[in-house]
Amino acid sequence: MKELLLTLALCGDIMMGTTYPTVRLPEHDGAYIFQDVAALFQKADLAAGNLEGVICDGGTCTKNTGKANNYAFRMPESYAHLLADAGFDYLNLANNHTNDFGAYGLQRTREILDEQGIAYSGLPDCETAIVERDSVRYGICSFGHNSYTLKHTDTATVTRILTELRPQCDILVVTFHGGAEGSKYSHLPHGPETYLGENRGDLREFAHHCVDLGADVVFGHGPHVTRAVELFNDRLIAYSLGNFCTTYGVNLAGVNGYAPVLVVKVDGEGRFVEGRIHSFIQTPGTGPRLDASDRVAQHMRTLSEVDFRGQYGLDISDNGTLTRKTR
Repeated sequence: MKELLLTLALCGDIMMGTTYPTVRLPEHDGAYIFQDVAALFQKADLAAGNLEGVICDGGTCTKNTGKANNYAFRMPESYAHLLADAGFDYLNLANNHTNDFGAYGLQRTREILDEQGIAYSGLPDCETAIVERDSVRYGICSFGHNSYTLKHTDTATVTRILTELRPQCDILVVTFHGGAEGSKYSHLPHGPETYLGENRGDLREFAHHCVDLGADVVFGHGPHVTRAVELFNDRLIAYSLGNFCTTYGVNLAGVNGYAPVLVVKVDGEGRFVEGRIHSFIQTPGTGPRLDASDRVAQHMRTLSEVDFRGQYGLDISDNGTLTRKTR
């Protein structure tokens, strides 16, 4: 399969609007929130992101119900088609918003994703997903930091899942929700991260371990900002793709509003061939909008240069094109 050239389009957090605790939804029932980015997902062989919240019209909130802004996200069921229409094939459920409306919210979310033909994984009863496109089988597994998710800090479970999934697919993708949150955590640290009393993982070690186990692409989200990218053993790692389409209830000021789409081309054996960080920026209520100056890509280049002291295996051009470093 070396002669194949496969395209993956990847993004970070998706929260299309929320009905809790007050209704905060984009205009025109969200019809235009993906208008600048949908073509990238629709053209890809596999399009994936993180579903930051549940999709349901009922349920009882499980967190901080006495606070006006409690960071519980509930998207209307009528918005589900927007994800399919935009071209998404897979959405991560291993995050700290999957349980915002308890068992009902999660069950309804899964039912709705099933109806839309969108795969998902990241929980103990749905450890992996297989998406088949043009006779190529993409195996996808997800990890988070919450008790109800598959945890990236549980090395034994990570090892078992990847070892079992690798023989079942042609291309293996791992996605994770990890790291501390906010603009002051844009840089990728060495060693474990702790935030709000939780172990948010040693993400360098985790990502490298996944590649050692056969992962072809690894991408993260969770810090609500972008982080560095790295080429490790011919496989691409993106440590955070940040907020992507988080229309309300999330800070979008400055770098918090940077919303890249990472397009990766790999050969039939999963080796990195080329890629591009497509730059988009969010403003409240609108979704990601084209960043003609490519600030997002250049910011991620700077983070990569600093956090890996220039040794991250890639050249990133001003417009975000990724090529293998040759010098």
